[in-house]
Amino acid sequence: MSTIQELGDKLAALSLKDAVELGKYLKDTYGIEPAAGGAVVMAAAGGGGGAAKAEEKTSFDVILKAVDAAKKIAVIKVVRELTGLGLAEAKAFADAPGKPIKQGVSKEEADKISKQVTEAGGTVELA
Repeated sequence: MSTIQELGDKLAALSLKDAVELGKYLKDTYGIEPAAGGAVVMAAAGGGGGAAKAEEKTSFDVILKAVDAAKKIAVIKVVRELTGLGLAEAKAFADAPGKPIKQGVSKEEADKISKQVTEAGGTVELA
């Protein structure tokens, strides 16, 4: 089996958490970030005398940060609706905040999700 196939098989087998960690490692170590289309892009090396213009972020992760205990059931319902999780999984999700509800969504969708969760009694963070 070729090295490329082995690497491809290993990448395909990564869990979501491991894939996120791999992305952070590549960014921090080599300056490589995934582009919107999924291709790998090298970070600009800088130079040319002018300050580099910061790119506007187009992809957001909506992370559940906290849940109001009095409104937990409403938050669980919203989490179920947004993620497609079952009742037990959504309850476990709400019991242990700090995980992303949705990843890689547009600013508009992130704002919509944030509003839904906040109205239900949760606190979110956009990353």
